[in-house]
Amino acid sequence: MTTTGIRLHAPAPGWSIDADVVVVGSGVAGLTAALRCEAAGLTTVVVTKARLDDGSTRWAQGGIAAALGEGDTPEQHLDDTLVAGAGLCDEEAVRILVTEGPDAVRRLIATGAQFDASTDGNLELTREGGHHRRRIAHAGGDATGAEISRALVEAVRARGLRTIENALVLDLLTDAEGRTAGVTLHVMGEGQHDGVGAVHAPAVVLATGGMGQVFSATTNPAVSTGDGVALALRAGAEVSDLEFVQFHPTVLFLGPDAEGQQPLVSEAVRGEGAHLVDGDGVRFMLGQHELAELAPRDIVAKGIVRRMLDNDAEHMYLDARHFGAEMWEQRFPTILAACRAHGIDPVTQPVPVAPAAHYASGGVRTDSHGRTTVPGLYACGEVACTGVHGANRLASNSLLEGLVYAERIAADIASTGLHARVPQPLPTAERPAHPLLPPEARFAIQRIMTRGAGVLRSEASLAEAADRLHRLHANARDALDENGKTAEPGVDTWEATNLLCVARVLVEAARRREETRGCHWREDRPERDDTAWRRHIVVRLNPDRSLAVRTTDTTDFPPTLPQAQEQ
Repeated sequence: MTTTGIRLHAPAPGWSIDADVVVVGSGVAGLTAALRCEAAGLTTVVVTKARLDDGSTRWAQGGIAAALGEGDTPEQHLDDTLVAGAGLCDEEAVRILVTEGPDAVRRLIATGAQFDASTDGNLELTREGGHHRRRIAHAGGDATGAEISRALVEAVRARGLRTIENALVLDLLTDAEGRTAGVTLHVMGEGQHDGVGAVHAPAVVLATGGMGQVFSATTNPAVSTGDGVALALRAGAEVSDLEFVQFHPTVLFLGPDAEGQQPLVSEAVRGEGAHLVDGDGVRFMLGQHELAELAPRDIVAKGIVRRMLDNDAEHMYLDARHFGAEMWEQRFPTILAACRAHGIDPVTQPVPVAPAAHYASGGVRTDSHGRTTVPGLYACGEVACTGVHGANRLASNSLLEGLVYAERIAADIASTGLHARVPQPLPTAERPAHPLLPPEARFAIQRIMTRGAGVLRSEASLAEAADRLHRLHANARDALDENGKTAEPGVDTWEATNLLCVARVLVEAARRREETRGCHWREDRPERDDTAWRRHIVVRLNPDRSLAVRTTDTTDFPPTLPQAQEQ
């Protein structure tokens, strides 16, 4: 493993604490990993960018998928996942997900999560796109993520886990042998610590969520700026499949200039029988796929965009007027409130919808135990690339993946004795190795990415995006070289710099993949090419901040670490 030596420009840590494990992130993956590590007797610290319940998990509407219903089996769940993944899933990773998933959900329920039940007391299950059976457990109708977050946060507080809220993680600390030794972080003016500090630990679990804020319009919260992927790259870790960004088909359309987090209209609405229609009321998904509106998300998103282009329209409609007021109020109260807050009443009118950036199927490359290519660094949840999602995530597999692989990470840390190593972090470099971008660069990056690497891509659009991103990168580098100055360190500049890092990797991977597959749609390469491209694109960062890109030989990932380095 080769370290890059790259660090964000930041003050030296002014305080530090010690732990066996530091978990970065407080969604379903992070809090599950933390609870399992604590239960194994490990001193665990949770670091989170906002408050404990402010991550992406809280916004998850649809539910969590697992073979829990009568007649359903893990094998059927596996088949649906492989189909959605368009030939790029790691089958062993999927098999782990679907076989360990049901018991993991039961343990989540035992932790305190309360899912909706039918009158006979059994879980009330629904369908979503790509699923051939009802296997989606939900809570509060369409507030599943909020309920899971509530239960896990309460469990963390009840067990007295040490938490550091309002803290942006900066960089990985390593020892002289390149092994993990903790993280540096900046606490944003609240809590026991303030300013830049460090948590020293021999094991770090990244559970930082996604990078949806790299695009102008997204369903992700404002904190989803790709911090975990950028940190991993600077630490020398490999990332994979970053070109596969899932655009959710049905996001409430708020106008062509809408930016930031947009309200999601859950796939479960279509699972309960809502129809996609154009301005003339025509159901345009009929005949495009055997599941029509419940086809995998990439197919539905493409169907919507094609119809928008054909009709010169800015959006399509989701028609669920036949639900009636009672069903809307009981099954989808959150969505109903969001629509009405924007002047749309789905009880009486179709809902305008259009695709928006939703989920990163790729991320920091891991093995089946969540280990990355940096010894002691783990990743789970949306920040990770386990191989489960392939080229397109199956609906409601994300919460399950976070749950299952977080448990596997905790078991690995506890069983390998990794936590017994006393970390000896190398001192941070005196001179910044990575210039910071000014805060306004964030909006420039988002517009570049939306225009060049959104739902529709081509060599021309991606080349233009790559050129414009390179200029942002070069301008910051040149300013540092000329006068030794960079943008003032702070949350806005660190986030903008992280967004540029992940944007460059995403665009480079999308340019390399000269085909259309899953949620990667190349207008100039409209066909899927299994001969040349049924493999993964793996990227790492060189010490000079250039990108090293390679492809795997098969759909299976090679080992993350040589056996001798695993502990």
